[in-house]
Amino acid sequence: MSTTVVHGLEELKALAGRGLGHTDWLQVDQSRVDTFAAATDDHQWIHVDPERAAAGPFGGTIAHGYLTLALLIPLMGELLEVTGVRMSLNYGLEKVRFPAPVPVGSKIRLLGRVESVEDVPGDGVQLTVDFTVEIEDSEKPACVARAVYRHYA
Repeated sequence: MSTTVVHGLEELKALAGRGLGHTDWLQVDQSRVDTFAAATDDHQWIHVDPERAAAGPFGGTIAHGYLTLALLIPLMGELLEVTGVRMSLNYGLEKVRFPAPVPVGSKIRLLGRVESVEDVPGDGVQLTVDFTVEIEDSEKPACVARAVYRHYA
């Protein structure tokens, strides 16, 4: 894995249509899931009760889908570093799906591709990135999402 580093809006524009590669693997452990449950007040047993979840549909606890989605933020930092801009914003998401659960103890990584880069008012650009969160040894991804970021000079 190597981080793509760009400086300024013109270098960002040059990324349109380019792949960003993938991150290193990140293990999703029960502690991370429990911390997310506490932060979001989502204590569903499928996420936080290993004993009960062992008899459930996945044979153990699974990560929250929104935890997987939240991990896009730190993982994106492994794929792309933007310098030479005044401000960067997470502008939102266009489409998100969770095709497969992330079993606690498994490893995930992020794969990214810049779909488009467009000028926006205020001396900025809008960067649209297609993401796939892969699960090690799984044919199906944990998450597919299209994220939108804005960067201003």
